[in-house]
Amino acid sequence: MSNLPSGRGPGLRRRPLGRRVRRAVLAGAAAALLVAACDTDPQVTVQAPATRQITTTVADGGPTTSSATTDLPAADPSIDWQSLGDGVETGTLTVPLDYEDPGGATIDLYVAMHRADPDERIGILFANNGGPGAPASTIALNARAWFAPELVDRFDIVSWDPRGTGRSVGVDCIDDDQYDHYYASGDITPETPEERDELAELAEEFAAQCEERVGGILPHVGTNNTARDMDAIRRALDEPQASYFGFSYGSELGATWATLFPTTVRAAVLDGASDPDADGVEATRLQYVGFEQALDTFLAECSDDTGCPFDNDGDAAAAFDELYEAVDESPLDDAGERTPVNQAVMQTAVVQAMYSDLFWPQLAQALADAADGDGNALLALHDQYFQRSPDGSYGNLLESFQAISCADDPDRWTVEEADALADQLDGAAPRLFPDPPGDYSCTFFPPAADPRVEVTGVGAGPIVVIGTTGDAATPLESSRRMAESLEDGRLVIVDANQHTGYGVNECVVEVVHEYLIQLIPPEDGTRCD
Repeated sequence: MSNLPSGRGPGLRRRPLGRRVRRAVLAGAAAALLVAACDTDPQVTVQAPATRQITTTVADGGPTTSSATTDLPAADPSIDWQSLGDGVETGTLTVPLDYEDPGGATIDLYVAMHRADPDERIGILFANNGGPGAPASTIALNARAWFAPELVDRFDIVSWDPRGTGRSVGVDCIDDDQYDHYYASGDITPETPEERDELAELAEEFAAQCEERVGGILPHVGTNNTARDMDAIRRALDEPQASYFGFSYGSELGATWATLFPTTVRAAVLDGASDPDADGVEATRLQYVGFEQALDTFLAECSDDTGCPFDNDGDAAAAFDELYEAVDESPLDDAGERTPVNQAVMQTAVVQAMYSDLFWPQLAQALADAADGDGNALLALHDQYFQRSPDGSYGNLLESFQAISCADDPDRWTVEEADALADQLDGAAPRLFPDPPGDYSCTFFPPAADPRVEVTGVGAGPIVVIGTTGDAATPLESSRRMAESLEDGRLVIVDANQHTGYGVNECVVEVVHEYLIQLIPPEDGTRCD
């Protein structure tokens, strides 16, 4: 199973915008693995379809320039497919921007499909790689890098860029040269009212710029509408039912789809799942604890290994704490015109590395370099998290993530309320997240028009939920709670220090394949050590 990338999962939002880590983001380590996965399928060349740049007026907002159209959607949705060869096809599907106003503005979704072997075909398998905010079309375009042949040969792998992402009217709030300003500035452990005010001002500035550039699309990019888009794709393919495989946030999308359209669910696998019922504070606490535990494991292993560059004579934890405090007081400013390596940059670098222990050697060397006064390796990890390209450009994943998260979340806490809620997180993760500030990430965004539905999965049949023992982003307890929230959730526990579990060992691969192919679900609580 070495061809299966691991750790496709989420990341954390940068704290200057506040931290609502209730949703998972595909970034950092996951992003790097995704790139590697895509590179393993060189025969597929992705060409973006042409889209019309027009100006239209959408609900609750002024004019906005995008690839939205004002044509009425077809009563029976259809997709115009173009072949890229090797069984891969792409096309666009027109859907309503607001499903409560089907005669209003529409958007085009970019859809990709990898065809199954006609002699072995079972049906379609929807797939989503996380986020929210990650374009998912890459899965079908590179299906054999994501799934074992047993699945690729039997299912048409169907993936798409969810609304607000990639080629499906992506959310673009800021320019590339503004990333350091919004995501690396500000004091993540504010000690004065002025420092807290600075974080709130950054959040307000970001939201205002996002609303100005994206406009009335923002309230309609939430998970409910993406689940409705899935059903539109299913109907366009004329399939009575579909199977599903979702990683990280893709688990939340899959659970929402199964709740809204249960009779269309043939089977569903949710890998690396968050707790769908946790409020913002509890969900944040779970992730804080998850990342802290992973960091503690990393530091303990480094301390026990004299070959670890950050060993510090067997006390890596003390060296980490000293360095973390030092960069807060005196950031490392040796990166030319880039941001100084402050505590915010170091925190992001550590979070990036906690998605998989494959990244721990890189982190150990980066910490050792920083202790010697060179912060460039930590900055490189920070940049991996934000998917910064060598030319200094960024994707829009983090911007889409925030827009989708806020579209899902009914809460619009005031600054004062957010600060009070943050007090409940004190001590949850004292090493990595000391003295957390308030979460202002959605405070200044427009109200949610369609907050995510309560997940139940009633009538969808058995749904497999995979959780790994060392998952920092969606801790095992979160995946356990997802399984308990579903009418018939079947938890599979995988022993691994990484985010998501498919492909970690033969056990979990066999469990998933037996379920998806033969519709034989595992017993709840199955372990794959």
